[in-house]
Amino acid sequence: MQLGLDFALVEELVAGVDEVGRGPLCGPVVTAAVILDPRRPIAGLNDSKKLSEARREALFDEIREKALAWCIARADVEEIDRLNILHATMLAMQRAVEGLSVTPKLALIDGNRCPQLDVPCAPVIQGDSQVPAIAAASILAKVSRDREMQALDLLYPGYGLAGHKGYPTPAHLEALHRLGATSIHRRSFAPVRMALQAMAQSQGCGVA
Repeated sequence: MQLGLDFALVEELVAGVDEVGRGPLCGPVVTAAVILDPRRPIAGLNDSKKLSEARREALFDEIREKALAWCIARADVEEIDRLNILHATMLAMQRAVEGLSVTPKLALIDGNRCPQLDVPCAPVIQGDSQVPAIAAASILAKVSRDREMQALDLLYPGYGLAGHKGYPTPAHLEALHRLGATSIHRRSFAPVRMALQAMAQSQGCGVA
């Protein structure tokens, strides 16, 4: 249920929704939905990419303490490969909104499109720098995903996941071609597919 409305006029029970992890070659896409409490303001909310790691970590705890409701959700690698990254992101956003303990009157979605929701929703381009609830969602999603990638770095050493968080940096691409793809790599993404094909060719095998 998508609405064309002035979201600045809606003051209460607004859920901000954002995602992190559409671009990486591995790991889940993580989303969050947050309904802020106007009686408990949080200073310094902004697009998570514009904040230092230390500031994000501090705000992560403050948001979860002060928000009326929050939910962190995800779509895993298998869902990304099966659905494609856009549809997997929409699914994860839907899960985040549906997981809120309070039903919002409106969901504001960062970007130019909305997932299918049972509540009214509206997209907000660059919403993470305009709408505090979306900024809060971006912080929850990013800190949560970054922590997961740091944990995965211990399970899959050699790829540098703790540093680049799965994004296609030169170091990650080099490790991918040298070590091959892991079970957390997105096989529907071209660099991963190419690495699998190169590995198969070097071993004299075919890749479907």
